[in-house]
Amino acid sequence: MALPLTSRIRLFMALSRTPHGLLDMATPALAALLWLGTVPPLYVIVIGALTAFAGYTAVYALNDVVDYRTDREKIRECGLRCSEGDLDSVYARHPMAQGLLSLREGVVWMVAWGAVALGGAYLLNPACALIFVFGCVAEAIYCLMLRVSWLRVLVSGTVKTMGGVAAIFAVVPDPPVSFLAAFFLWLFFWEIGGQNVPNDWTDMDEDRRLQAKTLPVKFGDHGSARIILAALSISILMSIALFWLTPAKLGAIYFAGAVPAAIILLLAPALRLYTNRKSELAAALFNRASYYPLTMLAVIFLSAVFK
Repeated sequence: MALPLTSRIRLFMALSRTPHGLLDMATPALAALLWLGTVPPLYVIVIGALTAFAGYTAVYALNDVVDYRTDREKIRECGLRCSEGDLDSVYARHPMAQGLLSLREGVVWMVAWGAVALGGAYLLNPACALIFVFGCVAEAIYCLMLRVSWLRVLVSGTVKTMGGVAAIFAVVPDPPVSFLAAFFLWLFFWEIGGQNVPNDWTDMDEDRRLQAKTLPVKFGDHGSARIILAALSISILMSIALFWLTPAKLGAIYFAGAVPAAIILLLAPALRLYTNRKSELAAALFNRASYYPLTMLAVIFLSAVFK
């Protein structure tokens, strides 16, 4: 029996982890706002929003397309891990690997949204299109490195910065290296400490059985907890440095919002994980840290408006 249209749509949204992708769209928005200090022109907002949605939709789908055989093997060997409360599994976890969607359907979905993202990025700035292509290639490399090296975490950190970096080039053709570097490091270490390592922590037992090379498998609970705290600390320091490196004139509200956001969404759950080192606390850190870009978008907007 064919599934209702709404159920089919939910499966494609699960493939692209749309709830998480919508949160990620805050990253290019805050990047443009952080440079301009004001709302971008309307055409940039419209094209940028469509491009960001299409880009995140395509890249998350690309992850499951490249990992299709690995995910099927993981489900066959380890079963389907309980994903209650997992932001990336709101509708379904790996719908292609479960057989809920075919590989062909996933590829078509990925290519279609990728084409939209590439066209929109080119309209904003040809450099944005190159960044998008680079991000897609890097994401594929990240997936293919699962059984090669735990250093794949560095690729993941790089991929997660691409949306924000592209947004900066969408509003300024030649941004200064100092600003780009600080922005890159801010998101790079947030991704490692708040997203990639906690997410791999929850999959540690499965990854060991599959002989995967992830950072938690390599360094264990204690080492992973220390790396998470170090990465998030660097990320927070970079967020403070950006206050002086951005050309936007931000008010004191920036610190009044950025510091509590870092403590509540990043440091507090990371310290709880360091103390107890339980898988459910790693998942809690991942979920809470996922809201950090959206929170920082609000902080930057308010600090730019109310100087």
